[in-house]
Amino acid sequence: MGRPHGEVTARPPLPVHLHWRSVLLVFVGGALGTTVRYLISSVVPPVYGLPVATFGINVVGAFVLGWLLEALALRGPDEGRRRSVRLFVGTGILGGFTTYSAFAVDADGLIAAQNVGGSILYAVATIAVGALASLAGIALGAALGRRRAGRRRSDGDAS
Repeated sequence: MGRPHGEVTARPPLPVHLHWRSVLLVFVGGALGTTVRYLISSVVPPVYGLPVATFGINVVGAFVLGWLLEALALRGPDEGRRRSVRLFVGTGILGGFTTYSAFAVDADGLIAAQNVGGSILYAVATIAVGALASLAGIALGAALGRRRAGRRRSDGDAS
């Protein structure tokens, strides 16, 4: 049975994560984000033994990611330039900038230093404040999107 001799069948399109361009965007963005995180972490010392650099990085990253994804979603489907921005900035830069592994190592380091209370406080605060920062970023993205849409309507009415 099979297909007749000479008949060409179209291959299904590759998933986004298998496109070389997508991989390159994430790779380069991740290298940039990781470098910035390393530089910040190397100059911001712990405060009372708590790793404030990693905490701040993760909270800022959560806020920016919330804003970015909301702003991109409001501008249309995840394709073309929007997808490239999401992969480069969201997955790449912010994925490399924020870090669950350093968060976990820091929390474990606090336990190893017999600062279990500090470890619990650090872990809970990182998760709670990070979630709130993400929601705040989403709210900012939505507010800016509404403002942008209102300006477009006003500009359209004036013509």
